[in-house]
Amino acid sequence: MQAPDDFNPQAGQAEELEPGLRRILAPNPSPMTYRGTNTYVIGTGGLAVIDPGPESGPHLAAILAAVQPGQKITHIIVTHSHLDHSPLARALGRETGAPVYAFGGPAAGRSAVMRQLAADGLAGGGEGIDTEFSPDTAVGDGEMIRGDGWELEVIHTPGHLGNHIALAWNDACFTADHVMGWASSLVSPPDGDLTDFMTSCRRLRQRDWRVFHPGHGAPIHDPAGRLDWLIAHRASREAAILDALQQAPASAASLARQIYTETPPALLKAAERNVFAHLVDLTGRKLAAPQGTLSATAVFEQRGG
Repeated sequence: MQAPDDFNPQAGQAEELEPGLRRILAPNPSPMTYRGTNTYVIGTGGLAVIDPGPESGPHLAAILAAVQPGQKITHIIVTHSHLDHSPLARALGRETGAPVYAFGGPAAGRSAVMRQLAADGLAGGGEGIDTEFSPDTAVGDGEMIRGDGWELEVIHTPGHLGNHIALAWNDACFTADHVMGWASSLVSPPDGDLTDFMTSCRRLRQRDWRVFHPGHGAPIHDPAGRLDWLIAHRASREAAILDALQQAPASAASLARQIYTETPPALLKAAERNVFAHLVDLTGRKLAAPQGTLSATAVFEQRGG
């Protein structure tokens, strides 16, 4: 899906999205982050900062400048430990004394098959992992994080990363990198797990949301429609992979070149990781199998379900 051209806020400026909610764009635009990481500030007295973002002196200054007279940052919440979301939590915590909340460290929530792939030496791709990240307070699925006039429900949404969470704020949801409006989410093993990703999509789809506030890009005002598109998009990728495997066994790299024909060369490695995520999922469902050990370079063949 093409990025909307009208989303281009000025980095470092706190923009009110609705009463009690502001967004500050981090200065880290890239092919993986679009205009940059969205940092959200909730509250009017005691404040929660969601996803402080990457290591950035200017962005730290922008977050601190958004604290108005009579306000104080009391909670720092990290949705997942990619390098564009979590590293600044450490400096912000030192500056404010606020504790950092998250599901857990970089390996938390990782599925068994992904733990095995990691043990076999497969390293992550895409945005990069904040390997030093560790929250002050670990929060689990269904827990409430409460502050001064606000509360957030933790929804564990593994898939993009094992420790990924979404945060329900009444009928709004901070979906981080699980659901974005400008592009589909990267699922890159061993950090990303497509089986978990699809389960998380269907779980979010069961609720009636007014708006999604993503980690990158503009607010999503048709959450149900966006989730339906995301699920259908993955189903179409799966169908293309199975169709290609029906013709001949293939690796993730060769399948990516066949299927992602309009993808810029700079993003082809990410596309390859997405294909491998599908192949792992298909292997788990016994619709495909590697010729030998499951790995990112294995050749896969189609199997009957």
